[in-house]
Amino acid sequence: MRFELLGAVTVEGGGVGSAKARALLAALLSSPGRAVRPEALKAAMWGEEPPPTATASLHNHVARLRRLLAEDDRPGSRLRAVPQGYVLDVAAGELDAEVFVRHHAAARAAHRDGDWPAVLAECRAALALWRGDPLADVPALSDPLRAYAAHLAEARLQTLEWRFDAELALGRHQGMAAELAALTAAHPLREPFHRQWMLALHRTHRQAEALAAFHDLRRTLVDELGVEPGPSVQAAYREILAAPQDEAAPQEAQPSAPPAQLPADTGDFTGRTDELAALLGVIRPCDPDAPRVAVVTGMGGIGKTALAVHAAHRARGDFPDGVLYADLRGFGAGDARRPRDLLARFLGDLADGGAPGTGGALPLPEDPDDLSALLRQALHGRRVLLVLDNAGDAAQVVPLLPGRGDSAVIVTSRRTLADLPGAVRLPLEPLGAEEQHRLLVAVCGQQRVAAEPAAAAGVLAACGGLPLALRIAGARLAARPNWPLTALAERLDGAGDRLHALSAGGLAVQDTFAMSYLAMRDSPQAAEREAARAFRLLGLWPGHPLDLTPAAALIGRDPAPAEDLLEALVDTHLLQTPRAGHYSFHDLLGEYAATRAAEEVPPRVRENGLRRLLVWYTVTVAGTAALLAPEGHPIPPLHEQPAVPPLEFDSEEAALRWCVKELPAVKEAIRLAAARRWPDVAWRLAAGLFGYAQAYWWTGEWDLCLQEAMACVEETGDVQGRAWMHSRLGVAHGMADRVDPCLEHLGVARRYFEAAGDLQGQAAILNNLSGLHHALGDHGLALEYGRQSLDLHYAVGDADRVATVLGNLGDAHLGAGDPAAAIACYRRALGMWRERGLLTSTARSLTSLGEALRTVGRYDEAVAALEETVAILDRLGDRGTAADTLEVLARTHFERGDPASARKHWDRALELARTYRLEAKARTILAGLARLDACESACVRQNEDGVA
Repeated sequence: MRFELLGAVTVEGGGVGSAKARALLAALLSSPGRAVRPEALKAAMWGEEPPPTATASLHNHVARLRRLLAEDDRPGSRLRAVPQGYVLDVAAGELDAEVFVRHHAAARAAHRDGDWPAVLAECRAALALWRGDPLADVPALSDPLRAYAAHLAEARLQTLEWRFDAELALGRHQGMAAELAALTAAHPLREPFHRQWMLALHRTHRQAEALAAFHDLRRTLVDELGVEPGPSVQAAYREILAAPQDEAAPQEAQPSAPPAQLPADTGDFTGRTDELAALLGVIRPCDPDAPRVAVVTGMGGIGKTALAVHAAHRARGDFPDGVLYADLRGFGAGDARRPRDLLARFLGDLADGGAPGTGGALPLPEDPDDLSALLRQALHGRRVLLVLDNAGDAAQVVPLLPGRGDSAVIVTSRRTLADLPGAVRLPLEPLGAEEQHRLLVAVCGQQRVAAEPAAAAGVLAACGGLPLALRIAGARLAARPNWPLTALAERLDGAGDRLHALSAGGLAVQDTFAMSYLAMRDSPQAAEREAARAFRLLGLWPGHPLDLTPAAALIGRDPAPAEDLLEALVDTHLLQTPRAGHYSFHDLLGEYAATRAAEEVPPRVRENGLRRLLVWYTVTVAGTAALLAPEGHPIPPLHEQPAVPPLEFDSEEAALRWCVKELPAVKEAIRLAAARRWPDVAWRLAAGLFGYAQAYWWTGEWDLCLQEAMACVEETGDVQGRAWMHSRLGVAHGMADRVDPCLEHLGVARRYFEAAGDLQGQAAILNNLSGLHHALGDHGLALEYGRQSLDLHYAVGDADRVATVLGNLGDAHLGAGDPAAAIACYRRALGMWRERGLLTSTARSLTSLGEALRTVGRYDEAVAALEETVAILDRLGDRGTAADTLEVLARTHFERGDPASARKHWDRALELARTYRLEAKARTILAGLARLDACESACVRQNEDGVA
């Protein structure tokens, strides 16, 4: 097993889990094989004042760490409890920090003996183990861990000093100047680096710059500490002064080869054909005045660096004067690179490569603007490609840009760098399905993928089109040739486990995401820290898109400042915005955000954020019901106001479109409310879907919502919620012709409303019972319930619901054989709906009126009413109800003697019924068509008989 502390804390190259788990493992590994007291472990995890639950939580974290460290071929656990605390057993060679210390000690001994080849070998082996700052992802180091990390960091700097001593002693000073320039800038008081830089400059025939480096150091030491440089630096200075002006190493007499600093290309680079062509078109355009700066942007793991490096290799022949590459470290472990340091390095690289105009033997200027001008001068007339990888912001990049000319620049960044002038931006999206498949084949083999297509599809779906995730999945499979794809697909299938499964060696998807998130969370800028807070809170709702207003409710900000935060997350590619004002997570980023919310957001803050969001949805859903089903029993308002105003709809069409789009989110809101025992929210959300259900009842989704909300109100004993859920379930069963459960639920609801003294609720139930008994054929009871409901509505002054009761009374009159009374009721109801401008209710009244007019042979009036209904339903997009109306319209045409029109409307009704799986309606329509066919056949035979 391999443990790593020289960078992020990892086990077997993969992430450890939460910040506290990383702190625990780091504390144990800082004393491998030795007992660490529980108090020290708690201090590492919680600081000097651990919470009262720290002991129990420590035991839980230890148990989880034991599971992580379990090995099939090793009995027992590496992590043991002993009387003094806990011991983590680590074998020789398993901990990178211990391996580094051994190489460091060997280098020290060889340095003392002057064995320079041995020094160089040991230093290189030691430095190769480093991946970043030690314990880089342990957010708040305890004093012992901070001292341990500082000790390792100091040992690394000493190892670097010994390496440079060995290279100078062996005459390998070529190319050292740039690296030492950066180190002296980062450590301005560390004299050994300055001495080595002076010698490296001197021995590459840059005597003036070497002397300037000495004077810079002397000025810094005198100003800062009041001391002169030490003896070794003074000796180097004297050596430079005493050297003849023409002294130089023989190999320096001729210019060296142009710089060629590109990392290795990805051997199995796959896809991105259009993006690659666009990128190459920017850096080698036909128009000499066209921009030569391309910015490749996208979320972490999307493949920005791979594309940039691949394009640079493809275009290498177009830049004979060299390719410069630098990781700007805008995101990730370590401090971001300073433009001044990079300018000094590039100027040194170009000078070593024979580029003119870099200042020759002149010292480099101090001012960064002067350095930028010098770089532009060095690049003038040359054809050099600069690849600036992982930029944090435009300020890092602008000083490094060449002027107009034949040089070009590729920048990669997780930010959009909108303020970078004159750049062409190439945003990267997740790979398409075909490109994903090709990449998976490239990394783990055609035969393996072809053998298990279903498992391969599962792996691709889990990776979400992210090239890094696909490469990690392929690497895991390549390292386990006996694994079927199914084994990995199953590991990636569990929600919340994919990020852990998507790690291999030093690669981990969650570490890549963490670079972007931690850069914002730990930023010195308050706005970025606030955006990181918004990211965590959005992680409470990772699986559903959010418009601006509900997102503002969730994060607890007004819409305008919330939009600034969301757009900042979009600019850093931590959030997507498929259209203005609409936000969503990439699938894997949503899972990472949920992890951050669970680990970093206090429970009370999580609950408050979700409550704000769910209250907003509750009030907005109630608004759709008031618009789409005004005849229904009005939902009592919540006792709290939404944090931001709910949506207001200017038409029934808009309300219906919103319901259709947001139904998955509303269902999730009901589930979360039930899980948190918030019955007031759960039952109001489910009840508020009544307006949607009347138009889209055939989906059956409303039933599921009502049942989940009912379980919540039953569990919590919410009496008002019980009344409403029984009422709505009765309506839902009635709409689906489930008579017995409909009658049962309406009866229970009536008793609850009577016990509560809710007259409006009782009036609504009586109206529902009227409609139900009409459907059962008991028209006398239907009329009785209808009249009671009408009287009760008038008694409580609820005139808005009178039109609904009149519609049910009309149905009862029609069933009882009194079409004139029915038509009168329908016309009264229709006038009310028209006056209020409510399309859905107007359409229902027109359908009923058309049916009644048909029964008394007033076909022209019936057709006019039914055709107006169809037009309204088409406008609303209510295809299911349109099938009903078209069937009535077809019968009307059939009875009036117009078979062609009857067939046309029956055919259209049948198409809708089959599309929306309305089996009963389809059977009724087919029966009508059969009658029409029989009638037409009879007419044909009659005509033939007459001709004969």
